[in-house]
Amino acid sequence: MALHPLAEQFASVAGAYERGRPEYPPAVVGALTAELRLSPGDPVLDLAAGTGKLSRALLAAGFDLVAVEPLPSLRAVLGEQIGPERVLDGVAEAIPLSDASVAAVTVADAIHWFDHTPALREIGRVLRPGAALAVVTTSVDWSGASWAHEVGTLVAQLRPEHPQFDGSPWQDALVAAGGWPAPREIRITTSRPAEPDRIVDHLASMSWIAALPDDQRAETIDRMRALVLSGKTPAQLPLHVLLSITGPIEAG
Repeated sequence: MALHPLAEQFASVAGAYERGRPEYPPAVVGALTAELRLSPGDPVLDLAAGTGKLSRALLAAGFDLVAVEPLPSLRAVLGEQIGPERVLDGVAEAIPLSDASVAAVTVADAIHWFDHTPALREIGRVLRPGAALAVVTTSVDWSGASWAHEVGTLVAQLRPEHPQFDGSPWQDALVAAGGWPAPREIRITTSRPAEPDRIVDHLASMSWIAALPDDQRAETIDRMRALVLSGKTPAQLPLHVLLSITGPIEAG
């Protein structure tokens, strides 16, 4: 299964992704544990796990975690974080696990890259009866920073067609597939430290910034860094996390 060309760009920015993307706070793992009705030791699949931001939090909570990630550079970081024995090469459309093998599937900030229909079919295949899928979406609220409008405008101007914003939402495929209940949503707002260097790394790890020609990418990141460093940034920025829980799949 070929990855979206923009998704392939994460291979070149694994370090910036790991440094810049937010960690998942305990409140998120606590909500996932409760909503998915998990117990310590339960097998959990973190799908399209990236560098393991959510994987390590789930592992620390005591779950028997396996992480699936298609990009070798991200898998390398992931293996360092949670142990290579817990990391598998694979994609959402062809999950390398047996039928009914996990008590939950999590997808953190990645479902927009999937071919939704076959991915949901595969997720349903690996879930145990009564188990559920959790789609996690995060956003850092930069609006309190003096540079937010200028940097946001620059990012928006550079963004090409992107599946997160321009494709059909995954919920449409959920309805079309049948059997999946409508997702229930839990919203959690916390905060994260707003170190300028981490902000620049977060910006640099965006797929369409990574996809720019080398000279343009370097110039763009330098411009973003100058805007952030010369502006005013609060010590903490709000982090919004949306949990969308669906399942179990209805029999039939």
